[in-house]
Amino acid sequence: MRNSLEISHEAMLALSRVAVEAAGADSPEDALWSITRTLPALLGDRSAALAPNAFRDDPPPAITSACAVFLRMPDAKNHLISAPVNFPAEQYHELVDITLGHPGHVAATRQPMILHDTTLHASFVKILQAFRAGSSMFTPMLWKDEYLGVIICANAARGTFGERDLAVQAAFAGLAAALFMAHNGPDWLASINSEGLPVRRTGN
Repeated sequence: MRNSLEISHEAMLALSRVAVEAAGADSPEDALWSITRTLPALLGDRSAALAPNAFRDDPPPAITSACAVFLRMPDAKNHLISAPVNFPAEQYHELVDITLGHPGHVAATRQPMILHDTTLHASFVKILQAFRAGSSMFTPMLWKDEYLGVIICANAARGTFGERDLAVQAAFAGLAAALFMAHNGPDWLASINSEGLPVRRTGN
């Protein structure tokens, strides 16, 4: 397990690198991918996977971490799964009811959430189809008090994420909001033809 000083130092270096990389991105989603590709490797306690009964899936999944940005669509009825890492290909640009699950709760409250162990939360629903998350974090992207979406980081092992991880992800969410707006994200989002995109109304 890394100590808090190590986490803070790595987070600072990662923020600096991602800010430069994403500023030169070709599109809003490419900028967000700079963040979602970074967070799974940066955050979480790797030793959590070694604990007895760490995983909710049996046998344990081959893929154990994932990240994505759920962007609020212009009609405010759905989130759009964007910049996904380790999501199944068929979930790329899937629409998710904006009230569904914990992403829906964050959309309503605009407050970050951490589920240290998802089995302790009866309201948890499975949206990510790669594995059943054992631990997950949700941090809203806000711009001048406007809700843009939520960054979600999930791990298959219970107890992976802690409060320090949530604080780091919140910092990246602030960067993500600024990058999204700088790259004209709202216009890009409005240009997406949502007709024909898969829609998820319930979890499992």
